[in-house]
Amino acid sequence: MAMGGAGSGPRNRRRRPAAEINVTPLVDVMLVLLIVFMVTAPMMTSGVNVDLPKTDASPLNADTKPITVSIKSDGSLFIGDDAVSADQLVAQLQALSQNDPTHRIFVRGDQHIDYGRVMEVMGRITSGGFTHVALLAQQPASGQ
Repeated sequence: MAMGGAGSGPRNRRRRPAAEINVTPLVDVMLVLLIVFMVTAPMMTSGVNVDLPKTDASPLNADTKPITVSIKSDGSLFIGDDAVSADQLVAQLQALSQNDPTHRIFVRGDQHIDYGRVMEVMGRITSGGFTHVALLAQQPASGQ
């Protein structure tokens, strides 16, 4: 038998398509997509990621409107829009909050008032049993 004759040997056989799927390009594309998402995902979230603990406590009563105590530059006190004396302040707050010591109270003080006066009013409120007392400030204009 002659070697290399026409039609003989494995070289001239017709190639059949492979029955297996070549997954290497698929894996390459998936790894590139994974890297893209790993890089861009932290940029799309805002804030700090915190794993919060679970609790059975009831949610804070955020639906109640906070009481606002204002101190004008002359030292006069107001609860909302109503003028009040320093001696009546705690009694008025207890009446408005229905004796709830966890009711939120915001203290607004004029920027030209003495800091000691603001602290005196806050001390008077906290000595009345209120635990959620906060100071309010105005945000500066964005152009400054």
